[in-house]
Amino acid sequence: MASIKKFEDLEIWQAAREQSQECYRLSQISRSEGDYDLQNALPKTSGSVMDNIAEGFSRGGNKEFVQFLSIAAASCAEVKSQLYRFSDRPYCKVETTLYIEKCETLKNRISAFIYYLKNSEKKGYKFMEDQTNYGTNHGPLT
Repeated sequence: MASIKKFEDLEIWQAAREQSQECYRLSQISRSEGDYDLQNALPKTSGSVMDNIAEGFSRGGNKEFVQFLSIAAASCAEVKSQLYRFSDRPYCKVETTLYIEKCETLKNRISAFIYYLKNSEKKGYKFMEDQTNYGTNHGPLT
């Protein structure tokens, strides 16, 4: 595994960011149809996925990171449910199968990362002996 120094280096965060962008685009279709509940839900929930990954990483300890990753995975499931609602709307002319599959893949990748962290001997950067960079440079997470 490559050295991770900031949350932006995490592939799961990058995928969550892409998902958030896609959900925002879909939400604009809901908006144009006056479906404001779904228009607000899609970007908010998908943003929660990437935000929880970032916040958990920034906590500095694996236990806290796992907790926030669990929330991110649950939010990913919520996004998936919202995508089903979107696809069930009579105005939906977009094929959502790929979005739903990507959402499930992201949730599985987050779960795999949780498994990795739970089985890692490293406790997180805030438990490192040399904490001279604590609070500024969080790496490496390997």
